[in-house]
Amino acid sequence: MAKGRPQLESGKRTKKIDVRFTEDEYSLISSLEKTLGISKTELLRKRVLNNAGATVINAKDLIISLDNIFSEMGRVGNNINQLAKHANTLRLQGALSPLIAEQFDTHFQKYLQLQQQLEISLRKVIRLVGKS
Repeated sequence: MAKGRPQLESGKRTKKIDVRFTEDEYSLISSLEKTLGISKTELLRKRVLNNAGATVINAKDLIISLDNIFSEMGRVGNNINQLAKHANTLRLQGALSPLIAEQFDTHFQKYLQLQQQLEISLRKVIRLVGKS
């Protein structure tokens, strides 16, 4: 007759990860352990694996990306303003070329695409921050 706990057929935990914490971090984990009534191992497992799908935001990369997008939007906006001023001057003179309108449309479409890209990126960030 076998004594003790039956061996697991599947789901056996064989991998180990070592982690070091500061005194403050360890104190926080210990207090959560006492408050929640679960072991440190189970606490960390639940906290990590329950949020496994969440993406960690690299703030430096995010700021660089946003800075590049804003810079490009500024350049495109400047081109749009210059073309609009030029088109208005030509319109008043009765000499508005279809080429000017075409260039304006091209720059404005690029501006709208950048604005849409920025909006999508910011929505992703807002969703990610809202989950944490």
